[in-house]
Amino acid sequence: MATPSTSGIAICSVCGKPLNANGDCLACLLRGGLDESAVKTKPLASLAFGDFEVEQRADGFYWELGHGGMGVTYLAMDKVLRRRVALKVIDIPQTARDSQAVRERFLREARAAAGLRHPNVAAVFQFGASSDASHCYYAMELVEGETLAARVERDGPLTVEQALEMAIQITRALMAAAAHGLIHRDLKPANIMLTSSNVVTADVEVKVIDFGLAKAIADVGGDVDLTHGGFVGTPTFASPEQFERGPIDARADIYSLGATLWFALTGAVPRSGSTIEEIRGSHRRGDLPVQELVARKVPAPLIKLLRSMVAVDPSKRPASAQELMETLESCRQKLPHGINSFYKLAAPILVAAIAGGAYFVLRVNPKRVASLAKNIAPSASALAVPEKSIAVLPFENESEDKANAYFAEGIRDEILTRLAKIGELKVISRASTQQYQSRPGNLREIGKQLGVANILEGRVQKAADRVRVSVNLIQADKDSQLWADTYDRKLTDIFGVESEIAKAIAEQLQAKLTAPERQALAAKPTDNAEAYDAYLRGLAYTLKSDNTAANALGAQKYLRQAVQLDPKFALAWALLSHADGLGYLTETLQPTVVLREEARQAAETALTLQPNLGEAVWAKGYYYYSCLKDYDTAERYVEQARQLLPNNSRIPESLAYVARRRGQWDQSESYFNEAERLDPRNAYLLTQHAISYVALRRFPEALRKLDQVLDVAPDDVDTLASKAAIALAEGDLPRASALLDPLRPDAYDTQALETQIYEAILERSPGQMISRLKEILAKPDPALGYINGRLRFWLGWAQKVAGDHAAAKRSWRQARNELESFLNEQPENYSLMGILALTNAGLGDKAAALAMSERAMAALPIEKDALVGPAPIEMFARVAAQVGEPDRAIAALQKLLSIPYAGPLPENVPFTPALLRLDPMFDRLRNDPRFQKLAISPTNK
Repeated sequence: MATPSTSGIAICSVCGKPLNANGDCLACLLRGGLDESAVKTKPLASLAFGDFEVEQRADGFYWELGHGGMGVTYLAMDKVLRRRVALKVIDIPQTARDSQAVRERFLREARAAAGLRHPNVAAVFQFGASSDASHCYYAMELVEGETLAARVERDGPLTVEQALEMAIQITRALMAAAAHGLIHRDLKPANIMLTSSNVVTADVEVKVIDFGLAKAIADVGGDVDLTHGGFVGTPTFASPEQFERGPIDARADIYSLGATLWFALTGAVPRSGSTIEEIRGSHRRGDLPVQELVARKVPAPLIKLLRSMVAVDPSKRPASAQELMETLESCRQKLPHGINSFYKLAAPILVAAIAGGAYFVLRVNPKRVASLAKNIAPSASALAVPEKSIAVLPFENESEDKANAYFAEGIRDEILTRLAKIGELKVISRASTQQYQSRPGNLREIGKQLGVANILEGRVQKAADRVRVSVNLIQADKDSQLWADTYDRKLTDIFGVESEIAKAIAEQLQAKLTAPERQALAAKPTDNAEAYDAYLRGLAYTLKSDNTAANALGAQKYLRQAVQLDPKFALAWALLSHADGLGYLTETLQPTVVLREEARQAAETALTLQPNLGEAVWAKGYYYYSCLKDYDTAERYVEQARQLLPNNSRIPESLAYVARRRGQWDQSESYFNEAERLDPRNAYLLTQHAISYVALRRFPEALRKLDQVLDVAPDDVDTLASKAAIALAEGDLPRASALLDPLRPDAYDTQALETQIYEAILERSPGQMISRLKEILAKPDPALGYINGRLRFWLGWAQKVAGDHAAAKRSWRQARNELESFLNEQPENYSLMGILALTNAGLGDKAAALAMSERAMAALPIEKDALVGPAPIEMFARVAAQVGEPDRAIAALQKLLSIPYAGPLPENVPFTPALLRLDPMFDRLRNDPRFQKLAISPTNK
């Protein structure tokens, strides 16, 4: 952008002002605080940086997403993983290119930034430097949405509710950064992205971009200057101490967030100036245009907070992001209306489609939208979804034998699985489409609900050894047919049909296929028609929405048949391993050593047969997760599977589970959000996300997520029970009762049934539930395994609360006999041990109760599992409370209330002070001052 002047000093070709020693224009940088993309840069000499190739627009120019004082951000393609990223390229001054200190500091700080995984931070994937040391670069997550700067420029300031929610999400990012020792140093509206995190609810998620690496590039101890005369940041949003080249800490980011929040509320900055000196002068004067906030009807508590956040003296600002969060939450609680209006931000978010609409730009300059639209397909200029996106609806079974429905379902799932292996496509996972009919009439609405541009319908007719598959590809927004075909083949050629359909769809959507993708589409998993039929029958059981013992046994039965008929059927081995692992984890199959061993052997057989089969790699990872609780190894396999299954929602879903077991709750939430973008109406996935919120005691967010589940499955018993569980945790028994009373769960609906029992016990009125339990246990189902003994324990507890101690003892003695019979074959079942410990406590066997509860804690230490590791501690606390060990009970309760936890007794009822006040199992502790303090104290979240 430089133009030589007559005096020999380089001047900016955009505004005519002198450039600094690095060739950058501070005047343009000042303007760039609100929209960096307004600055245009010349193309680089090379299009490639390491594994990343910069994309070109139709006019031949490189796709430039943003341009600031630290460098240029491009749209680029990861040539290895075939995914698009935002690639930031930083030009290193000539004087610094030979500095080992610069390179080492960049890599050190970049590694720290790459380790920061949080739903409110754009993830950093990879970093590096060019061979000639002229550039550093790093690849970031490509964020869908628009910047705060663009949003305010287009629609004006945010409401107070919207601005507060935005600030709270940014503060969460700062808290996560503090845990990693990172400071952003360049927070501003152009670095705040607003993105719809869920296509169904249009909830808005805030993401901070360019996190941590401003420090990586600039903070070189003063020896080498890579920035604007030592200045790092954007002057109008930077803290005063950033102008002085002295040490800074997290309070600098708090200042920048304050200035950004001020801008969000007013559309202006608290301290302005056209030059660095003018801005410094405003710092020295110390005055603030508070009248701007008053005119926008900003409440007094928030004005007070804003004044402290942008205080010139760092000591007068909130000392940490944690302290800031507490004050922001306090301000929000004082608002007359909640935060619902924040979610109205989702509707007007402007998304600019790139390269025909397949991906989204990182930043949007509203003034350039019209010209930008000329370079892309006309229909893409206002798209809310990528053009290369598809959902596959359930296929209709047109066979005379209606029992062949499993075959139609299996064909559809196999086509979907092949499509999901194409990196350039966005493919919605099966669970989100299962609720729809085969040929619904409201395709436009379905496209909106699923966030896709295209929908595939199909029909399957099977007769003897022949099969007919008819498919119809439809453009959802126009409800118009793009392509259709019918395939009449022998049953033995069904794989060729699945492959041809997937290839035809890729061609219609103009998705480029890599060589490995072509190979995956053409794969023929078995030559044995009977084995494939058994596989499809087993697959149909795994695809059922209810994770019951009957479905688990059905899947296991047919998948075992498939691998017996064809021992080289790798895909069937992989699915058998997953079915075993899921049954082991959820106890829909008895979690025996034999079952665990079958899961291992099945996964290893699949990998031996086909080492590059994504499903086999994922199954091995799931085995380590579900059966061994070896989360490090599980993560390695799942990350390897991600490269082979780029559109499979189970990959980020699995990573979400692994992360929360490790206690990495923020990272887990980020993975959940990623999975939900591929599978937005998967009730199980949404429920698991809600469980994380429950464990974190973030009840409003948990309830919103559960409402999304009810939107998909309106009468789901377990979801209604989960909402009731939150009401119990909040001490609201009438609300819980209103949700639970209409339900009539059976013994297979363990969660809902136990929540009903627990609610009756907390009410201390368990008469009806005693009758219900007796009715269920009169005909116990052997398939339930130790659950029968667990229900008998609950019966004994209910009888004790009702005052029938003799009946309680009888129930507990029978429960103990039933539970002990399962210990030998389930030696690691901590839940079984915990219930047995409580049963022994009820029978007055103190030594046995304490020993068994300690054995449960040893079987699943909290250090190994942050999600369910606290469960044995709860069991121990309950045992200790009943057998006269108050010190140990209270110590355990203190631990439980200080960590995330959704309790096991019953399932997913979070442990809170309100429960302590109500639960009769803690009656013996009620006069202990330590217990009384716990029962009234707020829970440490």
